[in-house]
Amino acid sequence: MKLSVVIPCYNEAGTIEQIIDAVLRSRYPDKEIIIVDDFSTDGTRAILKDRIEAKVSRIIYQPSNKGKGAALREGIREATGDIVIIQDADLEYDPSEYPKVIQPIVEDKADVVYGSRFAGGEPHRVVYFWHQIGNSLITLISNMFTNLTFTDIETCMKAFRRELIQSITIEEDRFGVEPEITAKIAKIRCRIYEVGISYYGRTYNEGKKITWKDGFRALYCIVKYNVLR
Repeated sequence: MKLSVVIPCYNEAGTIEQIIDAVLRSRYPDKEIIIVDDFSTDGTRAILKDRIEAKVSRIIYQPSNKGKGAALREGIREATGDIVIIQDADLEYDPSEYPKVIQPIVEDKADVVYGSRFAGGEPHRVVYFWHQIGNSLITLISNMFTNLTFTDIETCMKAFRRELIQSITIEEDRFGVEPEITAKIAKIRCRIYEVGISYYGRTYNEGKKITWKDGFRALYCIVKYNVLR
């Protein structure tokens, strides 16, 4: 089965080469890599054009900064693989774990797999207490509306059968995309799995971007896509 790796990217000059090299080394030979640069202004675009374009399948350069959801929308639209996996452009998620994440789909047990930072015994960096509380609260409230048992809906490593994720219209332009996708796959009633993954979280000094405002947007999106639609 062919794997499409979709990588939304914004201001990741310090990590973009490392993560692309890690994706290329990942133990899955038949894969395409699609990067969507969300109008980076820190030199990321120059690195992509000078040192990465020849290594990957396609790079989409957004004409303005539109947000992670908008970048995912573009990248998923271009995917041609049997399975689509989302990979952030930082170093928080390890591409060597792709085989574990997509295995339930390969074995025809699942249509969607979330790589959970909080399930299983994989290593994860100890970072912000209130971030974890916020993630747990968002996941709990989402589960109450979807009647599912996720441990981590905010994970940035998710895998889908391509035809399923391409059938979903992504409306959120920014970080609200995570609860939006979760609500929409819940309504499809497809087969969903979680697998435990490792997590090497960043601090704000190292480039972490999500804030408490994104948490409130996530709560709004849970209600919007589960109740108001």
